[in-house]
Amino acid sequence: MVEIILFSAKPDNEAAQNIHDFIVLCRDRLTVFGDDLEWDSPSWDVSNYIDVRGRNGRLPYSWVNHDAKKSNPNAPLLAMPFLNFARSYMRYQHAMKPTKSFNNRLAALRALERALTLVHETPSIVEVDPEVFNRAQALIKEKYNTSTAYRTAGQLQLVAEFLNTHSLVPVRFQWKHNLKRNNDRNRVGKNFDENRLDKLPTSGAIDALAKAFQLATEQNDIIIASTGALLTAAPNRINEIFRLPTNCVVERIQPDGSVAYGLRWWPSKDADPYVKWIGTTMSDVAKEAIRKIRKETDDARSMAQWYESNPGSMWLPPEYEYLRTQTISAVQDFCHALGIKNHSTINQWMKNKGIPIQKISNSNHVRFVDVQKAVLTLLPKDFPVYDRETGMTFSEALMVAPYSLFHQDKATIPCMIEPISSDKIYNGLGNGTNHGKSSLFTRLRLHADDGSCIQIRTHQFRHWLNTIAQRGGLSQLDIAKWSGRRDIRQNRDYDHVSSDEMLMIVRGQLGTSNMLGPLAEIIGKVPVTQEDFLQMKFPTAHTTEFGFCIHDFAMLPCQRHRDCINCTEHVCIKGDAAKATRIRASLELVNDQIESAKVAMEDDSFGADRWLHHHERTAARLQSLIEIFEDPLVQDGSVIQLSNLEEYSPIANAIDDRKLSDDVDSRILSDFRALKRGRL
Repeated sequence: MVEIILFSAKPDNEAAQNIHDFIVLCRDRLTVFGDDLEWDSPSWDVSNYIDVRGRNGRLPYSWVNHDAKKSNPNAPLLAMPFLNFARSYMRYQHAMKPTKSFNNRLAALRALERALTLVHETPSIVEVDPEVFNRAQALIKEKYNTSTAYRTAGQLQLVAEFLNTHSLVPVRFQWKHNLKRNNDRNRVGKNFDENRLDKLPTSGAIDALAKAFQLATEQNDIIIASTGALLTAAPNRINEIFRLPTNCVVERIQPDGSVAYGLRWWPSKDADPYVKWIGTTMSDVAKEAIRKIRKETDDARSMAQWYESNPGSMWLPPEYEYLRTQTISAVQDFCHALGIKNHSTINQWMKNKGIPIQKISNSNHVRFVDVQKAVLTLLPKDFPVYDRETGMTFSEALMVAPYSLFHQDKATIPCMIEPISSDKIYNGLGNGTNHGKSSLFTRLRLHADDGSCIQIRTHQFRHWLNTIAQRGGLSQLDIAKWSGRRDIRQNRDYDHVSSDEMLMIVRGQLGTSNMLGPLAEIIGKVPVTQEDFLQMKFPTAHTTEFGFCIHDFAMLPCQRHRDCINCTEHVCIKGDAAKATRIRASLELVNDQIESAKVAMEDDSFGADRWLHHHERTAARLQSLIEIFEDPLVQDGSVIQLSNLEEYSPIANAIDDRKLSDDVDSRILSDFRALKRGRL
């Protein structure tokens, strides 16, 4: 029976005593990360307790301080007594709120320890106060980018709440961080350009990947290039590729006789499994990528099936099965089975694995059972289970390869298997070239236009495809479903359509059946070409909470004080679910304001009639937009522009005034114009 252990502070105790009790409970009674956890170790290996898909090897809780860098594992540790609190907090919180993204928790604690030292010159958690948390937030803001700083500050706020809730501070206080989420949606300027450049792969990198997909001949390069091809076929996360079974393909006959191609998909972040259909333009690429990966990993799956059927035994090539029947054999007899050609290297391998070597007739010999025992230690963690969540075995998984296939300095061991991990694909796509590692592109002599090494992060493909979908007018709901998202609002973080591209979208719809509004009627009647008219009418565009503003601010400031709904220089795009939701919410708000204005009119409040008229006009325009959004005859991606006969225009008013005026200057001007035309 599982024992549930909760920490309950004693209100009568001082904070220092409660902290001591909390540390004792977490160190001596909790079994999170195992009851044999080495408490005083400089890092905890939690790989057996936190399953991060696509990652092999150690997964450490490293207790280094705020100055530590990934490249320096020997950095100083957090100071005592704060270190024991940090260990206790991480162990307790993982029991209460388990997470795979624990780095932000650790980063918050590291910043807090440094702030304590700076403010109070002692790293004791009992000394914390709002000033310490403010200093810790400043350290976080200084060290990390905006997005990471926001998440880390959120974890810092949770530490403050934990300390106060459990009476671990002498005087209770409330503290909340004030860092802002990175939600800058401006599509112009240096920041947007830098973010876009960072999040999207270059066209040269995409072209190089396409070439590598065709040119790769080595087993590891074929797998890397094919994985990249799958990432370009649909907006996938790399860890979702690792969850594909070998029988992942789904084909369905369409009513028109064509064949739809899809993959059985198990998305990350708790979304429900589904079939991810591949667009017709990329279905052949995805099909070929799956075929290539299957071909290169078939032998590894067969070996995995053998190990599943023969637990405790070492797989051998058929021509070396005789070794199994011999008690002792020469070391060189194992060269082919272990993939080691050099005799001195095979001897060193035996010594490194602790295998006893016997000298017989001036030749090194080893027992088969000792070699077999050493080889079996190389079996993957949790074997034969490949994915804990789905229960998929290694013999059913797509992304399985011979042991050390991707290692540049070690020989491939043909008698053992391993799962293909994210770092293998990461380095294969060029992200390790800065550290001297070769990549798929360098091995094939493919370089960027400027001669530099090509580097592509796997998540860049996801941003790229989402931006293409946004540019093509795909609805926000379809983009979210295609990307495997549960929250449609996350689409905006992957939308890198520039202001120029947005402007081209609006211009491209004008003059087609997908344009609704007064400009759609004018386009065929103006005495200039359509291209010239578009350049004059739509010189620029920027996003709003409801759609796009096409007003040229270089000519005139906004004349409507951002009353976008009642402006004829505002257009909406059908299919943008987020903005459609805001329009519906605005209609509800305006209807409430109409009721308030009616009440004010009954009370004879000054100006209430004009407010009522304005709100009723706004509600009518919002209702018109909603009706167009819900009209099945209007295609997604259509540009909608509403007319407004009552719109105020200073220029139009000036013209009207000129027409109505009958002063001397006007008559003289009229006579002069008539004289030029020969009428006087």
